[in-house]
Amino acid sequence: MSLRLSLLSALSRATVKPLLARAADPEANRRMLELGARRLFRAPPYALYCPGRIGAGGLWISARPGSHPVRRGKLVLYIHGGGFIAGSPETHAAMLARIAWLTGVEIYAARYRLSPAHRFPDAVEDVRAAWDDLRARGYHPGDIVLGGDSAGGNLALGLLAALCAEGTPPAGLFTLSPLTDFTFSGASIRDNARADPMLPASRAQDVVRWYLGEADPRDPRASPLFADFPGAPPVLFQYAEDEILRDDSMRMAAHLRAAGAQVTEQVWPRAPHVFQIFDGWVPESRDALRGVADFVKARLV
Repeated sequence: MSLRLSLLSALSRATVKPLLARAADPEANRRMLELGARRLFRAPPYALYCPGRIGAGGLWISARPGSHPVRRGKLVLYIHGGGFIAGSPETHAAMLARIAWLTGVEIYAARYRLSPAHRFPDAVEDVRAAWDDLRARGYHPGDIVLGGDSAGGNLALGLLAALCAEGTPPAGLFTLSPLTDFTFSGASIRDNARADPMLPASRAQDVVRWYLGEADPRDPRASPLFADFPGAPPVLFQYAEDEILRDDSMRMAAHLRAAGAQVTEQVWPRAPHVFQIFDGWVPESRDALRGVADFVKARLV
Protein backbone atom coordinates (compact mmCIF):
# COMPACT_ATOMS: atom_id res chain seq x y z
CA MET A 1 0.00 0.00 0.00
CA SER A 2 1.53 3.29 -1.08
CA LEU A 3 1.79 6.35 1.13
CA ARG A 4 -0.43 8.22 -1.31
CA LEU A 5 -3.18 5.62 -1.03
CA SER A 6 -2.90 5.72 2.77
CA LEU A 7 -3.29 9.50 2.69
CA LEU A 8 -6.22 9.29 0.28
CA SER A 9 -8.02 6.78 2.50
CA ALA A 10 -7.38 8.88 5.60
CA LEU A 11 -8.61 12.04 3.89
CA SER A 12 -11.70 10.25 2.60
CA ARG A 13 -12.46 8.89 6.06
CA ALA A 14 -12.11 12.33 7.63
CA THR A 15 -14.07 14.31 5.03
CA VAL A 16 -16.04 12.39 2.40
CA LYS A 17 -17.52 9.71 4.66
CA PRO A 18 -18.94 12.19 7.22
CA LEU A 19 -20.29 14.38 4.42
CA LEU A 20 -22.05 11.43 2.80
CA ALA A 21 -23.43 10.37 6.18
CA ARG A 22 -24.96 13.82 6.71
CA ALA A 23 -26.09 14.64 3.17
CA ALA A 24 -29.75 13.66 3.27
CA ASP A 25 -30.51 15.53 0.04
CA PRO A 26 -29.62 13.62 -3.16
CA GLU A 27 -28.88 16.95 -4.84
CA ALA A 28 -26.13 17.60 -2.28
CA ASN A 29 -24.51 14.27 -3.15
CA ARG A 30 -24.75 15.18 -6.82
CA ARG A 31 -23.01 18.52 -6.32
CA MET A 32 -20.30 16.89 -4.21
CA LEU A 33 -19.37 14.39 -6.92
CA GLU A 34 -19.43 17.01 -9.66
CA LEU A 35 -17.19 19.33 -7.64
CA GLY A 36 -14.76 16.51 -6.92
CA ALA A 37 -14.63 15.57 -10.58
CA ARG A 38 -13.77 19.12 -11.64
CA ARG A 39 -11.08 19.62 -9.01
CA LEU A 40 -9.54 16.21 -8.48
CA PHE A 41 -9.92 13.79 -11.36
CA ARG A 42 -7.05 13.97 -13.84
CA ALA A 43 -7.38 13.15 -17.51
CA PRO A 44 -4.49 12.16 -19.78
CA PRO A 45 -3.41 14.83 -22.28
CA TYR A 46 -4.28 12.83 -25.38
CA ALA A 47 -8.03 12.34 -25.33
CA LEU A 48 -11.05 13.49 -27.29
CA TYR A 49 -14.56 14.00 -25.92
CA CYS A 50 -17.68 14.27 -28.05
CA PRO A 51 -21.34 14.38 -26.92
CA GLY A 52 -23.34 11.39 -28.11
CA ARG A 53 -27.00 10.71 -28.80
CA ILE A 54 -26.91 6.96 -28.22
CA GLY A 55 -29.66 5.88 -25.81
CA ALA A 56 -30.46 8.69 -23.38
CA GLY A 57 -27.32 10.54 -24.46
CA GLY A 58 -23.76 10.23 -23.32
CA LEU A 59 -20.14 10.96 -24.13
CA TRP A 60 -17.79 9.45 -26.71
CA ILE A 61 -14.25 9.22 -25.34
CA SER A 62 -11.21 8.22 -27.37
CA ALA A 63 -7.46 8.62 -27.57
CA ARG A 64 -6.31 11.24 -30.03
CA PRO A 65 -5.09 9.83 -33.34
CA GLY A 66 -1.35 9.25 -33.19
CA SER A 67 -1.17 9.07 -29.40
CA HIS A 68 -2.07 5.40 -29.24
CA PRO A 69 -3.06 2.68 -31.72
CA VAL A 70 -6.82 2.80 -32.28
CA ARG A 71 -8.84 -0.42 -32.51
CA ARG A 72 -11.46 0.40 -35.09
CA GLY A 73 -14.92 -1.10 -34.68
CA LYS A 74 -14.29 -2.06 -31.04
CA LEU A 75 -16.04 -0.36 -28.15
CA VAL A 76 -16.44 -0.17 -24.39
CA LEU A 77 -19.97 0.70 -23.25
CA TYR A 78 -19.48 2.20 -19.79
CA ILE A 79 -22.11 2.93 -17.14
CA HIS A 80 -21.07 5.47 -14.50
CA GLY A 81 -21.66 5.12 -10.78
CA GLY A 82 -22.96 7.57 -8.20
CA GLY A 83 -25.44 5.69 -6.04
CA PHE A 84 -28.16 6.01 -8.72
CA ILE A 85 -28.61 9.64 -7.58
CA ALA A 86 -25.43 11.29 -8.85
CA GLY A 87 -22.69 11.04 -11.43
CA SER A 88 -22.60 11.45 -15.19
CA PRO A 89 -20.39 10.58 -18.13
CA GLU A 90 -18.56 13.85 -17.41
CA THR A 91 -17.71 13.00 -13.79
CA HIS A 92 -16.04 9.78 -14.95
CA ALA A 93 -14.55 11.12 -18.18
CA ALA A 94 -10.99 11.49 -16.86
CA MET A 95 -10.77 7.87 -15.70
CA LEU A 96 -12.37 6.63 -18.91
CA ALA A 97 -9.97 8.71 -21.01
CA ARG A 98 -7.11 6.88 -19.32
CA ILE A 99 -8.69 3.53 -20.19
CA ALA A 100 -9.14 4.71 -23.78
CA TRP A 101 -5.50 5.78 -23.90
CA LEU A 102 -4.28 2.48 -22.44
CA THR A 103 -6.38 0.34 -24.79
CA GLY A 104 -6.83 2.32 -27.98
CA VAL A 105 -10.53 1.42 -27.72
CA GLU A 106 -13.27 4.02 -28.05
CA ILE A 107 -15.58 4.36 -25.06
CA TYR A 108 -19.20 5.37 -24.97
CA ALA A 109 -20.20 6.53 -21.49
CA ALA A 110 -23.97 6.27 -21.34
CA ARG A 111 -26.18 8.71 -19.53
CA TYR A 112 -29.23 7.47 -17.61
CA ARG A 113 -32.02 9.01 -15.60
CA LEU A 114 -31.17 9.52 -11.93
CA SER A 115 -33.27 8.90 -8.84
CA PRO A 116 -35.23 9.96 -6.92
CA ALA A 117 -36.79 11.93 -9.80
CA HIS A 118 -36.67 8.75 -11.89
CA ARG A 119 -36.99 5.41 -10.15
CA PHE A 120 -36.33 1.82 -11.15
CA PRO A 121 -36.55 0.61 -13.87
CA ASP A 122 -35.94 3.89 -15.76
CA ALA A 123 -32.15 3.61 -15.54
CA VAL A 124 -32.33 -0.05 -16.60
CA GLU A 125 -34.31 0.97 -19.68
CA ASP A 126 -31.88 3.78 -20.56
CA VAL A 127 -28.89 1.44 -20.42
CA ARG A 128 -30.69 -1.08 -22.59
CA ALA A 129 -31.55 1.67 -25.07
CA ALA A 130 -27.86 2.55 -25.33
CA TRP A 131 -27.00 -1.07 -26.15
CA ASP A 132 -29.81 -1.34 -28.71
CA ASP A 133 -28.75 1.90 -30.42
CA LEU A 134 -25.15 0.72 -30.66
CA ARG A 135 -26.31 -2.53 -32.22
CA ALA A 136 -28.44 -0.58 -34.68
CA ARG A 137 -25.32 1.34 -35.66
CA GLY A 138 -23.60 -1.88 -36.64
CA TYR A 139 -21.63 -2.85 -33.54
CA HIS A 140 -21.63 -6.60 -32.96
CA PRO A 141 -21.94 -8.03 -29.42
CA GLY A 142 -18.50 -9.60 -29.72
CA ASP A 143 -16.98 -6.18 -30.40
CA ILE A 144 -18.33 -4.59 -27.22
CA VAL A 145 -17.08 -4.86 -23.64
CA LEU A 146 -19.42 -3.64 -20.90
CA GLY A 147 -18.07 -1.72 -17.93
CA GLY A 148 -19.40 0.05 -14.88
CA ASP A 149 -18.61 1.12 -11.34
CA SER A 150 -20.77 0.94 -8.22
CA ALA A 151 -24.36 1.71 -9.32
CA GLY A 152 -23.16 1.57 -12.91
CA GLY A 153 -21.73 -1.87 -12.25
CA ASN A 154 -25.17 -2.91 -11.07
CA LEU A 155 -26.72 -1.66 -14.30
CA ALA A 156 -24.01 -3.23 -16.46
CA LEU A 157 -24.47 -6.62 -14.79
CA GLY A 158 -28.23 -6.33 -15.17
CA LEU A 159 -27.78 -5.65 -18.87
CA LEU A 160 -25.43 -8.61 -19.11
CA ALA A 161 -28.07 -10.90 -17.60
CA ALA A 162 -30.65 -9.73 -20.15
CA LEU A 163 -28.23 -10.21 -23.05
CA CYS A 164 -27.21 -13.67 -21.84
CA ALA A 165 -30.87 -14.67 -21.68
CA GLU A 166 -31.24 -13.54 -25.30
CA GLY A 167 -28.11 -15.36 -26.44
CA THR A 168 -26.28 -12.18 -27.47
CA PRO A 169 -23.70 -11.57 -24.72
CA PRO A 170 -20.94 -9.00 -25.16
CA ALA A 171 -17.26 -9.89 -25.40
CA GLY A 172 -16.81 -9.36 -21.67
CA LEU A 173 -17.57 -7.15 -18.70
CA PHE A 174 -15.43 -5.36 -16.13
CA THR A 175 -16.85 -3.80 -13.02
CA LEU A 176 -15.44 -1.72 -10.18
CA SER A 177 -17.03 -2.34 -6.78
CA PRO A 178 -20.58 -2.98 -8.06
CA LEU A 179 -23.71 -2.96 -5.93
CA THR A 180 -25.29 -6.31 -6.77
CA ASP A 181 -27.70 -7.06 -3.91
CA PHE A 182 -30.34 -4.55 -2.83
CA THR A 183 -31.28 -6.76 0.11
CA PHE A 184 -27.81 -5.98 1.52
CA SER A 185 -27.53 -9.52 2.84
CA GLY A 186 -23.73 -9.68 2.51
CA ALA A 187 -21.75 -9.65 5.75
CA SER A 188 -19.44 -6.82 4.66
CA ILE A 189 -22.20 -4.20 4.91
CA ARG A 190 -21.94 -4.75 8.68
CA ASP A 191 -18.42 -6.10 9.16
CA ASN A 192 -16.76 -3.29 7.18
CA ALA A 193 -18.99 -0.46 8.37
CA ARG A 194 -16.15 1.08 10.37
CA ALA A 195 -13.29 -0.01 8.13
CA ASP A 196 -14.71 1.43 4.90
CA PRO A 197 -12.90 4.73 4.33
CA MET A 198 -15.61 6.28 2.16
CA LEU A 199 -19.13 4.83 2.22
CA PRO A 200 -21.37 5.11 5.32
CA ALA A 201 -23.40 1.92 5.75
CA SER A 202 -26.12 4.00 7.40
CA ARG A 203 -27.20 5.35 3.99
CA ALA A 204 -27.89 1.96 2.38
CA GLN A 205 -31.64 2.06 2.96
CA ASP A 206 -31.82 5.61 1.62
CA VAL A 207 -30.42 4.33 -1.68
CA VAL A 208 -33.10 1.62 -1.70
CA ARG A 209 -35.83 4.18 -1.03
CA TRP A 210 -34.60 6.70 -3.58
CA TYR A 211 -33.97 4.22 -6.38
CA LEU A 212 -36.32 1.27 -5.87
CA GLY A 213 -39.25 2.92 -4.15
CA GLU A 214 -41.76 0.09 -3.67
CA ALA A 215 -40.08 -2.31 -6.12
CA ASP A 216 -38.90 -5.73 -4.95
CA PRO A 217 -35.20 -5.57 -3.99
CA ARG A 218 -34.86 -9.19 -5.15
CA ASP A 219 -36.01 -8.34 -8.67
CA PRO A 220 -33.08 -9.65 -10.76
CA ARG A 221 -33.15 -6.48 -12.88
CA ALA A 222 -32.38 -4.52 -9.70
CA SER A 223 -30.17 -7.08 -7.93
CA PRO A 224 -28.13 -9.03 -10.50
CA LEU A 225 -27.00 -11.40 -7.75
CA PHE A 226 -30.41 -13.05 -8.22
CA ALA A 227 -30.27 -13.13 -12.03
CA ASP A 228 -29.35 -16.02 -14.33
CA PHE A 229 -26.34 -15.74 -16.65
CA PRO A 230 -26.43 -18.55 -19.23
CA GLY A 231 -23.42 -18.42 -21.52
CA ALA A 232 -21.85 -15.47 -19.72
CA PRO A 233 -18.56 -14.11 -21.12
CA PRO A 234 -15.42 -13.46 -19.04
CA VAL A 235 -15.89 -10.94 -16.23
CA LEU A 236 -13.35 -8.87 -14.27
CA PHE A 237 -14.11 -7.61 -10.76
CA GLN A 238 -12.00 -5.00 -9.01
CA TYR A 239 -12.87 -4.00 -5.46
CA ALA A 240 -11.42 -2.97 -2.11
CA GLU A 241 -11.01 -5.44 0.72
CA ASP A 242 -12.36 -3.09 3.40
CA GLU A 243 -15.37 -1.58 1.65
CA ILE A 244 -18.95 -2.29 2.66
CA LEU A 245 -19.75 -3.56 -0.85
CA ARG A 246 -16.94 -6.12 -0.84
CA ASP A 247 -19.33 -9.05 -0.56
CA ASP A 248 -21.42 -7.72 -3.44
CA SER A 249 -18.41 -8.38 -5.67
CA MET A 250 -17.30 -11.61 -4.01
CA ARG A 251 -20.76 -13.21 -4.08
CA MET A 252 -21.46 -11.99 -7.60
CA ALA A 253 -18.15 -13.45 -8.77
CA ALA A 254 -19.03 -16.80 -7.18
CA HIS A 255 -22.49 -16.69 -8.77
CA LEU A 256 -21.03 -16.10 -12.22
CA ARG A 257 -18.46 -18.87 -11.77
CA ALA A 258 -21.27 -21.24 -10.87
CA ALA A 259 -22.93 -20.23 -14.14
CA GLY A 260 -19.78 -21.25 -16.02
CA ALA A 261 -18.22 -17.83 -16.60
CA GLN A 262 -14.49 -17.19 -16.45
CA VAL A 263 -14.14 -14.71 -13.59
CA THR A 264 -11.13 -12.72 -12.39
CA GLU A 265 -11.05 -10.88 -9.06
CA GLN A 266 -8.50 -8.17 -8.29
CA VAL A 267 -8.60 -6.94 -4.70
CA TRP A 268 -6.87 -3.99 -3.01
CA PRO A 269 -6.50 -3.62 0.77
CA ARG A 270 -7.51 -0.44 2.58
CA ALA A 271 -8.55 1.42 -0.57
CA PRO A 272 -11.61 3.68 -0.93
CA HIS A 273 -14.64 2.71 -2.97
CA VAL A 274 -13.86 3.03 -6.72
CA PHE A 275 -10.34 4.26 -5.98
CA GLN A 276 -9.56 3.84 -9.69
CA ILE A 277 -11.14 7.23 -10.33
CA PHE A 278 -8.20 8.88 -8.53
CA ASP A 279 -5.84 8.02 -11.37
CA GLY A 280 -2.92 10.44 -11.38
CA TRP A 281 -2.96 10.79 -7.60
CA VAL A 282 -2.22 7.28 -6.32
CA PRO A 283 -0.18 4.56 -8.07
CA GLU A 284 -2.69 1.84 -7.21
CA SER A 285 -5.29 3.59 -9.36
CA ARG A 286 -3.07 3.42 -12.43
CA ASP A 287 -2.18 -0.21 -11.67
CA ALA A 288 -5.88 -1.07 -11.47
CA LEU A 289 -6.67 0.71 -14.74
CA ARG A 290 -3.85 -1.19 -16.41
CA GLY A 291 -5.56 -4.36 -15.22
CA VAL A 292 -8.80 -3.15 -16.79
CA ALA A 293 -6.97 -2.28 -20.00
CA ASP A 294 -5.34 -5.71 -20.20
CA PHE A 295 -8.75 -7.33 -19.80
CA VAL A 296 -10.36 -5.14 -22.47
CA LYS A 297 -7.56 -5.72 -24.97
CA ALA A 298 -7.68 -9.48 -24.40
CA ARG A 299 -11.43 -9.53 -25.04
CA LEU A 300 -11.31 -7.29 -28.12
CA VAL A 301 -8.51 -8.93 -30.08
